[in-house]
Amino acid sequence: MHITRKHLSRRTVLRGMGVSMALPLLDAMVPARTLWAKTAQSSPTRFAAVEMVHGSAGATKVGLAKNLWSPVEAGSAFDLTPTSLLPLDPLREHLTIISNTDVRNAEAFTAPETGGDHFRSSATFLTQEHPKQTEGSDIHVGTSMDQLYAQRFGQETPIPSMQLCIENVDQSGGCAYGYACVYTDTISWAAPTEPLPMVRDPRVAFDQLFGAGGTPEERASRRRTDSSILDWITDEVARLKLTLGPTDRNRLNDYLDDVREIERRIQKIELQNTSGEPRELPEAPVGVPDSFREHVEVMFDLQALAFMSDLTRAFSFKMGRDASGRIYPESGTSRGFHPASHHGEREDRVLEFATINTYHVSLIPYFLNKLKNTPDGDGTLLDRTMLLYGSPMGNSNVHNHKRCPLFLAGHANGQLKGNLHVITKDRTPMANVMLTLLHKLGLDDLESFGDSTGTLAI
Repeated sequence: MHITRKHLSRRTVLRGMGVSMALPLLDAMVPARTLWAKTAQSSPTRFAAVEMVHGSAGATKVGLAKNLWSPVEAGSAFDLTPTSLLPLDPLREHLTIISNTDVRNAEAFTAPETGGDHFRSSATFLTQEHPKQTEGSDIHVGTSMDQLYAQRFGQETPIPSMQLCIENVDQSGGCAYGYACVYTDTISWAAPTEPLPMVRDPRVAFDQLFGAGGTPEERASRRRTDSSILDWITDEVARLKLTLGPTDRNRLNDYLDDVREIERRIQKIELQNTSGEPRELPEAPVGVPDSFREHVEVMFDLQALAFMSDLTRAFSFKMGRDASGRIYPESGTSRGFHPASHHGEREDRVLEFATINTYHVSLIPYFLNKLKNTPDGDGTLLDRTMLLYGSPMGNSNVHNHKRCPLFLAGHANGQLKGNLHVITKDRTPMANVMLTLLHKLGLDDLESFGDSTGTLAI
């Protein structure tokens, strides 16, 4: 790194042995006499799409009557108390709920497709297209919205997009009902025939973000010594600090502390998983924690760091896998996820499934608060971010795709007002929402997306 004047490029990178570390937005990166607001608004919005499978208890007859997913009131005076969205209430100024949309392209179109809803859903979520039924290599669905955004704006960042997941992926061949496993392995498609692999191991994601290079043997040796990637850029950091003002130095220190803290957490997970103690997830990579919450949180931490340093502006995050029987002890029930989703419309079982929905939603504020507490120009990262959370399934008990759960968070550079609940007309395609969001992300030349019939006023 060579610094010849006080103004720093937004693309300044600290480099060391196998390390390439981008920096957060600093005052020194803002050209002289340029307002923060003008600088921030010129930067495209960060976009994060999160899928949680199996729909919601709120899409059932009981759930609709009790408002187990979305509130009764449209507009801004809504009450989240009875809903699974209650954990988001402290962040309601950043929350946009969109109710009553359908994902028709996840349904069976022909008799042989009947029963394969779990094996179509994830592929349909961000593409809003109908997957071709095949167990061979002739897969076909559509280009996902995260990739449309990345293809338009991702070339401005070191990493165009990243794809993360929590459950196991990369199963080869066919899964069931005549569908290739790849349809359930990913929610991100670069083209109709190009599924993108999702990263489950936090260590792999960390190394991708921070260029922790060298040979596999060198990386393994460094991990055994508990050393940090920061050790390789100590001199670079020291030289950079000499050129910065007090505010920038503090911001840089906070950022490096965050990087080191996440690195320590990953090292601790790896140490625990190689200790010889029995694992709850014996098949999982060594960097994957057994705790669902811990795994989700470290993945959110990595996304926040990537947004902070503008390494990428697009994430897709698959938090579940269809037909997963995983148990979430913290949710308040010991019933497995998939068995709980087949509740037989019994009220007690529907309410039990709602507790799992609430638990999953309760993990999102961790990420939102991290973005909210991170300055970005004259605002925060949450002001610059659009988060989409939803499922392509509605009532999982009958595998339908009506009244699917969906909400947005963040202000998306002023494109989303927040504190809003929109109830759409019956049979409104979820694709209408996504076409609207793509326009708000800057792709306003797109005339359609999936089976969209128009846009929404949000």
